Amino acid sequence: MTYVVRVMCLCMVLVLDKVEGGSLRTSLVAAASAPGDIIIGGLFPIHNGVTKSSGPLLETPTSLAMIQAVEEANSSSMLGQLGIKLGYEIYDTCSDVSTALRATAKFMEETLDCEAGNRTSGSRQPTMAVIGASSSEVSIAVARQLSLQLIPQISYSSTATILSDKLRFPTFMRTVPSDLYQTRAMVRLVKDSGWNWVGIIINEGDYGRSAQEMLSSEAAANGICVAFKEVLPDSVTDPSFNSSVARTINIIHRNPKVKAIISFAKPTYMKHLFKALEQTDAGRRVWIASDIWSTSGRDLHEINFETIGQVVGVTFIAGDSGPVTRYLEQLDVCNKTKRNYPFLTELCQLVNGTVATQELINSIRKDTVFSLQMAVSTVLYAVADLYSQRKNCTTCDPPQPWQLLAIMNKTTFEYEGAEFNFDENGDLNLGYHVSIWKTSREEIDWENVVATYDQKKDIIKQGSTDDVISKCSNSCAPGQFKKSAEGQHICCYDCVSCPQNQYSNVSDMDLCFTCSEKEWSEPRSSACKPKTVEYFDWIDGFAIFLVTLAALGILIVLLVSILFLCYRHTPVVKASGGPLCQVILFSLLGSFTSAICFVGRPGHMQCKMRQVLFGLSFTLCVSCILVKSLKILLAFHFNPEVKAMLRRLYKPHVIVCTSVGIQVLICVLWLVLKTPYCEDKPESKIILVQCVEGSDVAFGVMLGYIGILALVCFGFAFKSRKLPTNYNEAKFITFGMLIYIISWVIFIPTYVNTSGKYQSAVEMVVILISTYGIVGCHFMSKCYLILFKKESNTKHAFLQNVYEYSQKQSDSFFDSNYLSVGSLSVSKLSVVSPTVNMPQNTGSCPNNYLHADVIKATKEQFQKLHLCKEHASWSALLPSYLPDFHLGS
Repeated sequence: MTYVVRVMCLCMVLVLDKVEGGSLRTSLVAAASAPGDIIIGGLFPIHNGVTKSSGPLLETPTSLAMIQAVEEANSSSMLGQLGIKLGYEIYDTCSDVSTALRATAKFMEETLDCEAGNRTSGSRQPTMAVIGASSSEVSIAVARQLSLQLIPQISYSSTATILSDKLRFPTFMRTVPSDLYQTRAMVRLVKDSGWNWVGIIINEGDYGRSAQEMLSSEAAANGICVAFKEVLPDSVTDPSFNSSVARTINIIHRNPKVKAIISFAKPTYMKHLFKALEQTDAGRRVWIASDIWSTSGRDLHEINFETIGQVVGVTFIAGDSGPVTRYLEQLDVCNKTKRNYPFLTELCQLVNGTVATQELINSIRKDTVFSLQMAVSTVLYAVADLYSQRKNCTTCDPPQPWQLLAIMNKTTFEYEGAEFNFDENGDLNLGYHVSIWKTSREEIDWENVVATYDQKKDIIKQGSTDDVISKCSNSCAPGQFKKSAEGQHICCYDCVSCPQNQYSNVSDMDLCFTCSEKEWSEPRSSACKPKTVEYFDWIDGFAIFLVTLAALGILIVLLVSILFLCYRHTPVVKASGGPLCQVILFSLLGSFTSAICFVGRPGHMQCKMRQVLFGLSFTLCVSCILVKSLKILLAFHFNPEVKAMLRRLYKPHVIVCTSVGIQVLICVLWLVLKTPYCEDKPESKIILVQCVEGSDVAFGVMLGYIGILALVCFGFAFKSRKLPTNYNEAKFITFGMLIYIISWVIFIPTYVNTSGKYQSAVEMVVILISTYGIVGCHFMSKCYLILFKKESNTKHAFLQNVYEYSQKQSDSFFDSNYLSVGSLSVSKLSVVSPTVNMPQNTGSCPNNYLHADVIKATKEQFQKLHLCKEHASWSALLPSYLPDFHLGS
């Protein structure tokens, strides 16, 4: 149905064209023609208007370039071997769609009988292909018409993206990239220049709207904002044209930060706009020119670009224009034998031939000539392939355009030593040159190529517009991020510093990156710094001091142990507990060793071992001291009932094993249920490697249990603290346990409120204080007696000390003349008697029994003296406190 409608429309155009005096009737004369076996049509905007009076010559060199390319093709061996030549018919479109359609109808009328609606063999040769048109608006209309007869069309400068749609334009091809790639090149140019705030100016029409949509889409995808989009009327004669120009200038004034403006407008429109801008103080801009006006320096040479700004043009890839230049140099425009070049006659009438020829050479657009010559080469190779296939065919019908179209879509042709072929959309994507205009009032050089764009590559910058800043907001430096206000363009923002532990390492970041757990950063940082790994290190001065103390403690314990072994039979060692001292010293060795485990980088095993080792070793120490305290209390308690109970409780091995066993159970449950472990704890600037106790409850129970044992020891020792001065174990036990209790009471709040690597040091300090307290109170005084007071470490000194203590104690029981002991009354007048009459039986205790000279008593006398221990407080000390003490005779 669509095909029938198009045919009917075409027939009406042909009929109206033949009607004399019709409203569409104007002179339509071929601009140039030449006979040949294959006729190629050409559509060029030779005049910029429908009538000569209003349309000066515009693109004469382009049509001449086609003629030169066809003549060069006819002289090639490729066609010479086939015995055929190319002919052409070139029409002037006058940059007008209606005129172009009438010319297109001429290409088609020889094969279409409108009354019958059938193809016929007309008197004229069919047009096998059409080269043109120039503008996209014209090409779109022509392509729709040519597709009715599947006549292939190759444009040399139409770039509208819609023409790549093969469903709508099945016969259209082109030797230039589509605007899709041009807009990508422009956006890439803007992005590489560091701009993100641009304006767009277009002409009304399909081409302008399409370009604007694609440019806006590409810009948004690359973080570029469009500040304004201005649309100029489709004609300079439109009544609203001047107001549109004024509106555009006003919008440029209101956007002083927009220093880059992309324009898809035609050259004549830009000329009017620039002249209006010269009268204002809008400031310099960078004007990014599309291919439609990027090489129109001739039309804009009167513009003062010192006030307008800089022009960056996007142009098609150009080739060698030498053959066309030489052709024009040899061309005599006033040669009347050139009857197939009617427009040359017009040119000759305007100026003399020499000047006209030079003007033609100067007006050559190298990129357009290159594209047009490739279009002719495409037809040349396709025709050669077509006739090569028909070479041995004796009954073949004349070739048809659709046959040539099928070959052209697959043709790979060669030009200037390189091979080219069309993609599935009929496009030839060669890329673009980017040029910066060198301008003056006399001359404009638009061929200053500074970059090349390929759709598969990036723009390679060679020139520079770095002094131009086209941004809504200043760039955010590294260490900052962009914060846009609601309702604003994303390119209009405030710069906000990255917070602590975040960073941005490039300009204009939308968000700050977060440092990893092992890194940190200060506010407004452009990079993260690695966190320092911290723990109570061996090289720390405080750690060295504490380890030295622990090592010294271990040495002291070993020396004391050796000393006590050497003097194990002396009264001092026996008074200290004898073999029990070695167990206490062994436990203290474990406590000092556990303190060292709090230094260095901890591991899982170290975290488990250090607390358990301290808990068990100190529990063993305190349990042994508990046995000593109970023993002292048993010796000096005179209440028979309490004494009987203490005797039943006094089982040293059971007490030690039970006490240590309970602590073992606590530690095992702790290790099994919620064991201590090593943890890397990230903090603001450091990574703290520390031991986590696993269960604070278990940790507290372990320490609390030791504290309970220490309190019991303290209570027992305090009750028995008044012993003979030189052997006062209870007093030293009291001080030792008091030091332990005070240190751990202080430890709890200090430990809780201490953070960082020195938390381990706090516990280490308390362990050392506790352990040194035991060593100092229990063993240092004994060592002093053993080493420096040897006269006090004898049986005689010991008994003398006991006697003196007994004498002192007896004063509190005697009245002025008597001491009451049970039912007896004893006189103390004879205390210093040098002799004693010992009782002969064990049933009674005579008065003078307490007046013995203990120092000179014999062993047998002392044993008899033992029978009265219930009646004399000092004599009760001996069998319980020193059960293994043997007196000499």
